[in-house]
Amino acid sequence: MMEEQAVCRHFPDCGGCTYQDISYDKELSIKEEQVRELLVPVIGEEEYDKVYQGITPSPLCEGYRNKMELSFGDCQKGGPLTLGMHKRRSFYDVLPTTDCLIAGKDMRMAAEATLSFFRDKGIPYFHKRRHEGYLRHLLLRESKRTGQLLVDLVTSGDTKDLPDDEEVILNEWCELIKNRDYIGSLAGILHTRNDRPADVVEDQGTTVLYGNGEFEEELLGLKFTITPFSFFQTNSLGAEKLYGIVRDWISEGGKSYNTIFDLYSGTGTIGQIVAPIAKKVVGVEIVKEAVGAAIQNARVNNLENCTFIAGDVTKVIDEIEERPDYIILDPPRSGVHPKGLPKILSYGVENLLYISCKPQNLVSDLPACLAAGYKVKRIACVDMFPRTGNVETICMLRKQNRTPDTYIELEIDADEYMDIINKSEK
Repeated sequence: MMEEQAVCRHFPDCGGCTYQDISYDKELSIKEEQVRELLVPVIGEEEYDKVYQGITPSPLCEGYRNKMELSFGDCQKGGPLTLGMHKRRSFYDVLPTTDCLIAGKDMRMAAEATLSFFRDKGIPYFHKRRHEGYLRHLLLRESKRTGQLLVDLVTSGDTKDLPDDEEVILNEWCELIKNRDYIGSLAGILHTRNDRPADVVEDQGTTVLYGNGEFEEELLGLKFTITPFSFFQTNSLGAEKLYGIVRDWISEGGKSYNTIFDLYSGTGTIGQIVAPIAKKVVGVEIVKEAVGAAIQNARVNNLENCTFIAGDVTKVIDEIEERPDYIILDPPRSGVHPKGLPKILSYGVENLLYISCKPQNLVSDLPACLAAGYKVKRIACVDMFPRTGNVETICMLRKQNRTPDTYIELEIDADEYMDIINKSEK
């Protein structure tokens, strides 16, 4: 059977998308099957079919991303300046994907204008091997509810080959970006310095060239302040679906709680969404900026029962006096630290909710949860990343009415399942 024509002209060369050449229904089916094949060996086929509650599609498949990190470079050695995503399996080649279809139209407009401006100026990009050159990244963030756009140019401090004074060039670029005909509104234009040799977007000093250095996003009636480097789900409308399921599961039957732990809390979105059903929410996050944003957001949302602590979950939970009666785990892609999971399970809370953006980590942690007396009660998926190979998985576990087993440090070889996630069954 013939597959559908690829939508994006850069597919499959671009390393960003996996499923541009099949229907969205087929993509969802593939993701469901990937998660099933990962989890059935752990909890059993019959049990999985009993607890699995389906996959929720993303409200948008195109233009859904609220954040894009585009790299400056060239597509071939000695070629013209490009701005976009890295070529698949290439550290150096950058495709000119300023027209990326999973980015919003205003983000694409700002990216195209930026590339044109710096090409005309003949300004060099930062070479990863020689560690010289000026242009590094263009960071774009956009609110899907308010339509506000934040544009941040990330450069090195190497200004020796600039055709004019840096301030003059930045002001010219700023004026160009200001005068685009955006669908939404321009919240701010920024310049970030980054002289770190590694190819990462890092804030070593940010200057606001125009407007503000932040904007507001809205989720489920709550407001959240977003800065260029804040952690926030990249699919705002999909996040509403995800958090809506989390809230419904936790509050089912009108339940409320004394203390909910929101571990790996980021900017506190989940903790604040469940705050109305708890006397107290305690969030723990290692990124200090994210914790600062969480505290600010809780203040804006008039939530006085939320406390957010900056620190490593593995260490901080030893210092918290309160004992939770519900724990939410939303770890990064690296998963829960092996030393942290036994401490989390030792609380023996009746309910544990595990949210995973990388199902392999859920697979790795589930045996320890089962050994500690928990049973999987519900599993659901939310497609937060259309056209890519990733999917968000929610797993609700409940403590059985028996004396908890002594924690046994079990290991499951998730590597043997890695090929499942990367499958492209067509």
